[in-house]
Amino acid sequence: MATSTDSNSCPLCEGTGFITADKEGLSYASRCECAQMERTAHLLRRCRIPRRYEQCGLQNFDDLHPLQRAAKEAARSYIEAFPVHEAGLLFLGPCGVGKTHLAVSILRALIEEKRVAGLFYDFRDLLKEIQNSYNPVSQASEMDILQPVLRTDFLVLDDMGARKPTAWVEETLAHIINQRYNDKRATVFTSNFMDVYDDPRSDQDTLEERIGTRLRSRLFEMCKVVVVQGEDYRKTAKQAGYHF
Repeated sequence: MATSTDSNSCPLCEGTGFITADKEGLSYASRCECAQMERTAHLLRRCRIPRRYEQCGLQNFDDLHPLQRAAKEAARSYIEAFPVHEAGLLFLGPCGVGKTHLAVSILRALIEEKRVAGLFYDFRDLLKEIQNSYNPVSQASEMDILQPVLRTDFLVLDDMGARKPTAWVEETLAHIINQRYNDKRATVFTSNFMDVYDDPRSDQDTLEERIGTRLRSRLFEMCKVVVVQGEDYRKTAKQAGYHF
């Protein structure tokens, strides 16, 4: 334990992490702000936000399109209400409109403002990690990888549906979604696949075609759907000086 002689110890708690005070003859201890700051830093270190998105926040989200503005407000409302609500969010829209930026903004804000333990996972990367665990030389099992995903208080699952829908992919996604749904753990999803397309002649897959009818139904039950449309956000962000 740090003491007052430590050059780097907090002057308020002298490195103990607690501040004591006397009231009516009794001593009380409360967490020092330095301990809270260290917990925040720890949560940020382990939440897996990619370096590309480390600076993302609502303050630097350019809402040029009405649906981008609405999505930003949905994200802000979600942060303010957390953890009262049990539902998650599902951001749907084409590539480059800021869906991942918004999801990361929520994750960062919940960590920094409410010290919520959270994780970010690109869905394709998660599947690769699980598949690699089947390698005989792997030091991690499937459950070693899945347990943090299933148990973290808040999860961002990015780019859902990016992997071709196979029986194994559907089973893995179903396990994650159903477990978190049953445990009432909050999840924010993003996907480049829309539920329906304005042009019925579109040859793009729908979200249902990418993840299956059963999972699509469960997602819509556990999430508020937020459609994000607008100009390619990556281009406008670069013009504003944010590099991705």
